[in-house]
Amino acid sequence: MVRKRNPSEALPPPLVLRPAAERGHRHYGWLDTWHTFSFGDYHDPRHMGFRALRVLNDDRVAPGAGFPDHPHRDMEIVTYVLEGALQHRDSLGNTSVIRAGEMQRMSAGTGVVHSEYNPSQAEPVHFLQIWIVPARQGLPPSYEQRAFAEEERRGRFRLVASPEGAERSLIVHQDARLYAALLRAGERTTYAVRPGRYAWVHIARGRTGVAGLELFEGDGVAVTGPLELEFEGVGEGEVLLFDLS
Repeated sequence: MVRKRNPSEALPPPLVLRPAAERGHRHYGWLDTWHTFSFGDYHDPRHMGFRALRVLNDDRVAPGAGFPDHPHRDMEIVTYVLEGALQHRDSLGNTSVIRAGEMQRMSAGTGVVHSEYNPSQAEPVHFLQIWIVPARQGLPPSYEQRAFAEEERRGRFRLVASPEGAERSLIVHQDARLYAALLRAGERTTYAVRPGRYAWVHIARGRTGVAGLELFEGDGVAVTGPLELEFEGVGEGEVLLFDLS
């Protein structure tokens, strides 16, 4: 049974809550963005990332707006579209539209230039931008994109990124695995964080019970293994889980 959490209530150890409202927030008119970790002109020395997970930005971009050409290097960049669509172009020659339920992975490696725009003139796009520090620098830049159907994520954690590309997941060049789950009210699932491993849980949409407490969109949880995590849907929610070394 999931119970409501009052604003000052913490999760039981070894879980550490990062409340959504305490994240960095910037609103530029065309972009409404929340930063779980320090990014750009938002700097908090207490939140510089978690293990290899360096950036977790929750972005909403207005119709027709976006990020013009800009460079990256030595970073694994995963973009997950939650609502709407995002137009991608890069210096590797890739041109694509990432739609809701799809993920893109771009290994910036020795250097890449890219742009991201909302191609709709009527609807905003809502997506997560995730940066993972690669296991080594100087990799050749590369790109891939995958669609993950709702039924693959319904009621369970579906592997969506891994170092081996297992189960048709995206390949990330780090000892990190990313899972996504969709949970309706009353649907339950578990995830075992093994000894010596760590996890970051992010409520991507809606509400979800974690360890018996109701969490809300944008909330994050740091986890130190070994621990078996219990999840229960409250309404309709989507959860991302990063399993990290």
